[in-house]
Amino acid sequence: MINSKYNKVLTVILVIVVIVIFALLGFWGYQTFTKYFKDKDIDATLNEFNETILNNNTSKRNEFTGSDPINFTAVDNGVSNGNSSGNSTSDVVTYKGFTVVGRMEIPKIDLDLPVLERATKNSLEQSIGVLMGPGLNQVGNTIIVGHNYRNGTFFSRNSELENGDEIYITDTAGTRIEYTIYNIYTTSSEDSDYITRDTAGKREISLSTCTEDSRYRLVIWAREVEQ
Repeated sequence: MINSKYNKVLTVILVIVVIVIFALLGFWGYQTFTKYFKDKDIDATLNEFNETILNNNTSKRNEFTGSDPINFTAVDNGVSNGNSSGNSTSDVVTYKGFTVVGRMEIPKIDLDLPVLERATKNSLEQSIGVLMGPGLNQVGNTIIVGHNYRNGTFFSRNSELENGDEIYITDTAGTRIEYTIYNIYTTSSEDSDYITRDTAGKREISLSTCTEDSRYRLVIWAREVEQ
């Protein structure tokens, strides 16, 4: 009798363990499946963004030269004349229905994402976005925000960044500027000083996301690297 009850308990425990294992495998499979297709969509958008820059700048050069340019590179690894608004392309690239105004690369954390024109509840579920400021690669402080999903996506790995790490921003004009991080701190969600700060006529960006416990904001300041 005792053995019979003991066997029943073991059977129930085994069934529960099996269910939990299958549930975890299913969750992991879903996450992997979703990430795979999301990464494909992001890569396709970044390729389209680069191609649009190349096509638009090639068309502009043809207007001046009257001939096809050879080995023309659309993305400048240095700094442009600083007058680009980041909106000079004739074709608009979109991602999940949201306008793409740039590309952000942070090699330290393997981040390479389209920057969306506006940071809204819906757009931030798809990528990172501009909250406020003069615009990408413009003089002043441009605030870029993204979610910390604690799974390696978007700004989930910003806590790994340190002063001196590089960030690259490419705008729609094809200007690619290198920024270097010089200030990292946590603050309350009510603090807006980093949004309104003065950059003394320099190009700067501020990255903002939530901390691991979602109680505070992790803020990163980066300034343009002088060439």
